[in-house]
Amino acid sequence: MVDSGRSRVLTRRARAPRWRAVAGLTSMVLAGGALAACGTSNAATGPVTLNFYSFNDPSGAVATAVTNCSKQSGGKYTITYNKLPAAADDQRLQMARRLAAADPSMDILGLDVTWEAEFAEAGWILPWTGANKTAAEQGTLKVPLETATWKGKLYAVPYNSNTQLLWYRSDLVKTPPKTWDQMISDAEALAKQGKPHLIEIQGAQYEGTTVWFNTLVSSAGGSILTPNSQHASLGSPAVDALKIMKRLATSTAADPSLPVQMEDQNRLAMESGAAVFQLNYPFVYPSMKADKPDLFKHFKWTLYPSVIPGKPSRVTIGGIDLAISKYSPNPQLAFQAALCLRDKENQLNAAIKGGLPPTLESLYHDPAMFPDYPFHADILTALQNASVRPQTPAYQNISIVISHLVSPPAGIDPVPTEQTMRGQINEALQSKGLIP
Repeated sequence: MVDSGRSRVLTRRARAPRWRAVAGLTSMVLAGGALAACGTSNAATGPVTLNFYSFNDPSGAVATAVTNCSKQSGGKYTITYNKLPAAADDQRLQMARRLAAADPSMDILGLDVTWEAEFAEAGWILPWTGANKTAAEQGTLKVPLETATWKGKLYAVPYNSNTQLLWYRSDLVKTPPKTWDQMISDAEALAKQGKPHLIEIQGAQYEGTTVWFNTLVSSAGGSILTPNSQHASLGSPAVDALKIMKRLATSTAADPSLPVQMEDQNRLAMESGAAVFQLNYPFVYPSMKADKPDLFKHFKWTLYPSVIPGKPSRVTIGGIDLAISKYSPNPQLAFQAALCLRDKENQLNAAIKGGLPPTLESLYHDPAMFPDYPFHADILTALQNASVRPQTPAYQNISIVISHLVSPPAGIDPVPTEQTMRGQINEALQSKGLIP
């Protein structure tokens, strides 16, 4: 995702609606699934082949987990790692089309944290029950578990997570700001002194800007949807969030490229020396260390700034959850394999090699993680106070509505924008999601 399973860009891009699968492709999927099923081993001929569909991990951590778990199965199964396309849109579409065709070659699915409601509502993934559910929940952070839950049932096990921190230059700011108002004021003061002063954040018309808005709304004490996910909530917390976005975009602290910036552009701007603050994911730390050692000496971090003084921010999390396909010929083995893929050893490796924050709380107290994750305590605090994106099968539509209304941020008119957003979200909720 995102919105974050990649080491560089970990939030998810906005997805365009796809309402119907192409009939020819569905036929091809059925045919391909039948061929794959024919190649699956059984107990009489050798280990069962379990197909794992997930993001293409450049760090090698996922491939290592696949190898580890295949060996540890004691000959019961072998996991095949099927790498999905780079774009989140394409990942979701490929899996949705295969599942709509009841493809039996799909076993373990690496889902973005925004897809669970849609896939569960469509009947494509199995709920976790009994001992499997107990094992999935044991030691797992509460908020990541929320991303895997729909209508009170657990439909996946959190594989990894992600959250943003405030990164800053200690040579320019001795005491990091605790609120958005303080941060913008500090940056404006630096601008008057002719010093590096930009605040880097995601302002392009895509999923990252939806994440920014959701974080601000949640931090202001509100939510985008009502608790039953049937209507828009928004209200004064959303207006407060829109005011902050507008204030930043129209201040001297705003990067001139804000309307087109994503996570990696933020990273590069900070490394160029023009910025004092950056709201971004942990991947920026090793990048700064490798690319700009002189600036790295002053590159520090703290918790994401608050909207309400004295109240912690509620940063929107990303990550990948592992679900089991309804059409898997070997669901019980798939549940076992999924639990292995996200066990302590494999999550630690993913954190160190891939920069992906674990979902198992105990790892944040494991000294093995500390050298490569010196910010582990703040990541844990952020995850414990985190928020999730609106949970609904219609999430793709809602994300598009939000990103189109808040980008460019300078064009926001807080009260009218909130009113327009409320109406468009309620219209989007009338759909049943983006099931092809």
